[in-house]
Amino acid sequence: MRGNPLKQRLADGGYAFGTMVFEFFTPGIAQIVHAAGAEFVLYDMEHSGVGIEAIKQQMATCRGIGIVPLVRVPATEYHFIARTLDAGAMGVMVPMVESAEQAREIVAMTRYPPRGRRGAAFGVAHDDYEAGAVTAKIAAAMARTLVIVQIETAKGATAAEEIAAVDGVDVVWLGHFDLTNFLGIPGEFGNAKYLAEVERIVAAAHRHGKTAGFMPVDEKWARDYLGKGFRMMAYGMDLMMLQQQLAHGLGVMREVAQGGAVGKRRARG
Repeated sequence: MRGNPLKQRLADGGYAFGTMVFEFFTPGIAQIVHAAGAEFVLYDMEHSGVGIEAIKQQMATCRGIGIVPLVRVPATEYHFIARTLDAGAMGVMVPMVESAEQAREIVAMTRYPPRGRRGAAFGVAHDDYEAGAVTAKIAAAMARTLVIVQIETAKGATAAEEIAAVDGVDVVWLGHFDLTNFLGIPGEFGNAKYLAEVERIVAAAHRHGKTAGFMPVDEKWARDYLGKGFRMMAYGMDLMMLQQQLAHGLGVMREVAQGGAVGKRRARG
């Protein structure tokens, strides 16, 4: 069973850098981002509208290329978490986590008995359809599965200490935009109220030996939040990066074309 090199590195205080996919669930996306240097790719099911069939295909495209596939599920539901892991995800992100009880429930869904309640299916996608001792596979699955809980509400931020303390939680991820919404300050990322909650979440993660995670959308945010103590980052959004680069290129061409047209008019007198 393939391992997850990121889990131990993060537990040891290291860093992990990758990206997030919201739109381009294409056969080549995993290889494309891996070629760019991404160590993991986090596929979104919460806002993308994509289903488990597409996720299973994406997990297959990650096989054998050295990239760690992770999935954000839509909610704290067993059928989302367990099926995603069975499809081959090496970790799950769960949104809107607001209590230690909810975090413990999430961890239990990722663990086989007696540590949890994940249903048994072996010789399928998550263990690469291979034979082998079930006990060894159970141990390997527990060792590699990364559990990421997303704190993005005022209630969740208040409970950050208790959530980070839950055994089996590996990463406490800041849902920055939703957090500002729930704090009543939509999009105000410089607001002292928001920044205080960010500090609270990072401090809770550090106190309990967990990793703080974040999705920066540009270089400034990446530098800033690395400085705040975040160690796992999914850089950018696929659709946003395409839009920004395309808009820039189109703008350059229009500027050059307009300059050429002006020059021609002047030459004609």
